[in-house]
Amino acid sequence: MFFKSILILFPLLLLGKLTIAQEQKEEVTFEIKLSKEKLGLNERLRVEFTMNKDGDNFNPPSFENFNVIMGPSQSISSSWINGKRSFAKSYTYILKPTKQGTFKLDQSTIEIDGNTYKTLPKTIVVTAAVENPNAPKTANDVADESLHLVAEVSKGNPYLNEAVTVVYKLYISPSISVTNFRPVDSPKYNNFWSQDIPVTKYTTNNGTYKGKPYRSVVLKRVVLYPQKSGKLDIEPLSLEIFVDVPTNRRDFFGGKIYSQANKTVSAGRRTLNVLPLPEAGKPADFGGAVGEFDFSVSTSKTALNASESLQAVVEVTGKGNLKLFQLPKPDLPSALEVYEPEFDESVRTTISGMQGKVANHYTVVPSFRGKYPIPSISFSYFNPKTKKYNTIDSDEITIDVMEGPTDNQIIDNTGVAKVAVPTSKQFHFIKVKPNLTRMNVNYFFGSNLFYLLLLGPLLLIPIVILFRKKREKDAGNVEGNRLKKANRLARKYLSTAKKELGNEDNFYIALEKALHNYLKAKLKIETSEFSKEKITSLLSEKKVSDEQIQDFIGLLKNCEMARYSPFTEVQMQQDYNKASEVISRIDKQL
Repeated sequence: MFFKSILILFPLLLLGKLTIAQEQKEEVTFEIKLSKEKLGLNERLRVEFTMNKDGDNFNPPSFENFNVIMGPSQSISSSWINGKRSFAKSYTYILKPTKQGTFKLDQSTIEIDGNTYKTLPKTIVVTAAVENPNAPKTANDVADESLHLVAEVSKGNPYLNEAVTVVYKLYISPSISVTNFRPVDSPKYNNFWSQDIPVTKYTTNNGTYKGKPYRSVVLKRVVLYPQKSGKLDIEPLSLEIFVDVPTNRRDFFGGKIYSQANKTVSAGRRTLNVLPLPEAGKPADFGGAVGEFDFSVSTSKTALNASESLQAVVEVTGKGNLKLFQLPKPDLPSALEVYEPEFDESVRTTISGMQGKVANHYTVVPSFRGKYPIPSISFSYFNPKTKKYNTIDSDEITIDVMEGPTDNQIIDNTGVAKVAVPTSKQFHFIKVKPNLTRMNVNYFFGSNLFYLLLLGPLLLIPIVILFRKKREKDAGNVEGNRLKKANRLARKYLSTAKKELGNEDNFYIALEKALHNYLKAKLKIETSEFSKEKITSLLSEKKVSDEQIQDFIGLLKNCEMARYSPFTEVQMQQDYNKASEVISRIDKQL
């Protein structure tokens, strides 16, 4: 019996130890929650002090400028979920403001496990009385309070041509969810060189906004380089946000019912105070480079023969406005033939600015033997971190041309060529007597095309006369024209009836008109003479079979009956096919 008791008590003791250890590790929280931070003078405010562990000696703030309508009301909840204990305790007050203004709720304190914990002070804005203080908030009201678009600027006082990063963040309250968004007004970034950094994935992060828990997502990132000093405005970004706001209603299965709302949010206009680059200490060769750079001048070879080529590379690497300044030019001896440089750029723009390298590649061809020095080149830039100018000088390079002509060269004792004047052997003589031959040229004047265009209008005159006579003859045939017009109308209305299949009224009106116009063309009668007896008599005189006459009369009856009784689409299709067959068969017998 004793061992059985031990076996029963041991798991309970072990569970108790685990519970105590878990509670010791759990962090204590003591917070204040407000139902609203802005309210009217005739509205009420709900203030709740919550903690995740039981405590004693709770001291609320003084609630100055507010009357306590109700409270404190205390509530405690404790539960076990998957072996984990959760505890919550709260003190709730209902307050009513006594006057308008901006007021501060001081800290409240409580003792938990021998330690004193305090809440953060809160600021409350009380406005004039509202019309309906008890009216529930609409979805748009909740969206207004729960969405905030903020433009975070990396530096408010940058130097001219210094990188500034602007990150547009949308702060979303946990009570709502964003379903979509679209830009309404995008900034143009006047007076800035700008580069967008694409946001490939929208990642939500938990954080706070003005002391309240929010979720944030980065929607847009851009790197700016100001191109002038002074006060420069960054135009606001405006977005239309579509959100789902939970309501107090539930569906059949107990789930929350959401209400859709949309709100236009703006990041607001931001102003940068762009500082000019200092004049003190500015080098004479400064070309506008701002950042941190390295500079070098190199050649692909230093020894070669005349008429061979080499590559001279002037290169700047580092981080800064690499695309916004000119590279310095080398000062090469006149005896070296230098071609226009090829610009090479390998720059990528990240959230912190441009970085990489830019270079000019010069093709150099020496004409004479000798040694040619490439003097040192200097490159100056401004470093915004140290707020100073830096100058880098390249090393002097000597090009040794080992083999080649030596005409008109002046070479000193060291073998270095000072002056080299090219001779006339490098150029071809100018030809003063050209040896030109006549090319085959086809002239338009006197050609076949010329005579065709000249006589063509004269040949068209008889054709035009014959065409006009035929038109006058056709115009005099009144009866024939009338019959052609009736036939065209019959085909027109029959095609119209085909388009109106499925639309009963329009279909049978078009079909009836097509049948009437066909008879007008074939029997030479007017619409006023139409009657079923008259039509039967005339068709019989034309030796039309009784079967075809009855089918034609039946179609006319269907057109009349369609005004009073419904017809299906299948019946309409059958009548259309029958009309085509009847007209075709009667046409063969007439």
